[in-house]
Amino acid sequence: MFIERIDRIIKRYPLSLVILAAIIYLSFFKPPKTNLSEINNIDKLAHILMYGGFCTVLWFEYLVSHIKSNAANIFWGAIIGPILFSGAIELLQELATSHRGGDWWDFLFNTLGVILATLFSIYVTKPILKKRNLLNCNGID
Repeated sequence: MFIERIDRIIKRYPLSLVILAAIIYLSFFKPPKTNLSEINNIDKLAHILMYGGFCTVLWFEYLVSHIKSNAANIFWGAIIGPILFSGAIELLQELATSHRGGDWWDFLFNTLGVILATLFSIYVTKPILKKRNLLNCNGID
């Protein structure tokens, strides 16, 4: 039962899992010093893009792989889950590394990325999938 569930998740969300692994890696490695470091708050843009990209792909894979769904599944799986995950990453950066620190502003920008991805997915991705007859998920409107 557990193995079947894991297999189903891997088949339904392959890109999301790859992006999630990349986020975990990027959150804990020691970044090199570059000229981009001189740009104020460039890391905040990176946080928006990482979590916004992750959630956009998560929404896409969810919408094309589920026949029946409801708003509660999406709320918990594509909005609250990534926000809680980003909070856990920030806590682990603070508590478990010596070269990274947790930052409330990073958490805020991660959350902003999730919110922007949600709006994009509802108002752009979902209508495009519906128009092209690729939308399997008809339980949410």
